[in-house]
Amino acid sequence: MTDTPLPIRRALLSVSDKTGIVPFAAFLAGLGVELVSTGGTARALREAGLPVRDVAELSGFPEILDGRVKTLVPQVHGGLLARRDDPHHMAALAEHAIGPIDLLAVNLYPFEATVAHGAGFDECVENIDIGGPALIRAAAKNHAFVTVLTDPSHLALVREEIAGRGGTMLATRRRLAAEAYARTAAYDAAIGQWFATANGVTFPPRWSVAGALGQTLRYGENPHQVAAFYRTDSRPGVGTATQVQGKELSYNNIADTDAAYECVAEFAEPAIVIVKHANPCGVATARTLAAAWDAALRCDPVSAFGGIVAANRMLDEAAAERIAAIFTEVVIAPDATAAAKAVFARKKNLRLLLAGGLPDPASPGMAFRTVSGGFLVQSRDGGHVDVGSLRVVTKRAPTPGEMGDLVFAFRVAKHVKSNAIVYAKAGATVGIGAGQMSRVDSARIAAWKSAEAAKAAGTAEPLAKGSVVASDAFFPFADGLISAAEAGATAVIQPGGSVRDAEVIAAADERGLAMVFTGMRHFRH
Repeated sequence: MTDTPLPIRRALLSVSDKTGIVPFAAFLAGLGVELVSTGGTARALREAGLPVRDVAELSGFPEILDGRVKTLVPQVHGGLLARRDDPHHMAALAEHAIGPIDLLAVNLYPFEATVAHGAGFDECVENIDIGGPALIRAAAKNHAFVTVLTDPSHLALVREEIAGRGGTMLATRRRLAAEAYARTAAYDAAIGQWFATANGVTFPPRWSVAGALGQTLRYGENPHQVAAFYRTDSRPGVGTATQVQGKELSYNNIADTDAAYECVAEFAEPAIVIVKHANPCGVATARTLAAAWDAALRCDPVSAFGGIVAANRMLDEAAAERIAAIFTEVVIAPDATAAAKAVFARKKNLRLLLAGGLPDPASPGMAFRTVSGGFLVQSRDGGHVDVGSLRVVTKRAPTPGEMGDLVFAFRVAKHVKSNAIVYAKAGATVGIGAGQMSRVDSARIAAWKSAEAAKAAGTAEPLAKGSVVASDAFFPFADGLISAAEAGATAVIQPGGSVRDAEVIAAADERGLAMVFTGMRHFRH
């Protein structure tokens, strides 16, 4: 079939989201297109003074069952599905007095929004669209002759093409058909997942994942990889953020920004997290964001260059001035003052993202990871420890100051690639070892980082001196704990559970260290 403009003579418009539908319908009516509609859409068009024919008039059958049945009739589906180049199809239309429908504009009942707003079971069921998906699938199947619009953003595109060419092009109809099937697939996926949850089923026999394209990216982790960003839900973060300024985000920017924002949300006090290559390289809490920035930067000023910065408060001018003093790729926060925005505006390449809120670290949700031939699904790590949940296992109990730092350090360790070792002091990290195959190597690297940071600060004593240390998983041998003690740590937090726990505890007691067990591991791969 040649790609020649397909004229529109009859259009069926039945939309839940009526954005832009009245001017689009007026445009079609001005071209002499017959408008057919249902319910609220027909009412909106009539109120705008447009001539509209009800589907009930077209079919000779009224809406029934409170609107559950209104378009599921041959007069509609025959008009959508008939091939215009098949004499038998056209003869059947003529025999049954069915007119072809050339354009369908349908968007679905807001099922996903209804669920998101916490509606009850019965209300959610009533917002499962039946006629809409059937219409969309029929029109998309017959895209050679029917133009299907499933989103308000399609209206302007199709209007422009009709105005410029006198009809729609096959290439456009094919693209719209693909989007139509993707939309109904995502809709059914949301319904299926909701039903599974309502039935208490965590892992149903089939799991469908759907997302809306946020942006096509320049490339993936590396320039030879293609990539895109899809949004899936309303969890506050990089997916909901408004980009105030700066160049386009990259794949790595988005991944690192997410890591930083999830980490900073762990803390109630004003906090700053600096991330480089998916790992925190500086984390601190303080009375102000500016003070938290100074403490976080002190941990690893070399790695912080070109990093991602996350704040858990509205950014103020003082914090913005400090952050802008070094090269920073991305800054994300719930909001920023006008003065802070003005500071960042001087750094044209810096991306400033305002997310409007913080993610709840304990909120339910699933995390996905692809593997060859499938994907892994697990619940999000919402694990959380506090002082009351810790078990002292050494002769010496931590001091109140040590205990506060232990909880802080373990929350940071949750967001560091395993094997993770985190030294902390006075509400700030002072050494981080990440992603090593051996836990003792992570401990040594963290200590070395601490010593290097001390040199950068002009201090002879390593920053880890007098710190506490967190391990994301148990110490399999005493060597990792001994390394931490040699670095200057005075207290330890770890999950416990090793067959050599007694040996590790004895090593701590020999060196006068306090140690607590969490009973919770935070592997991050």
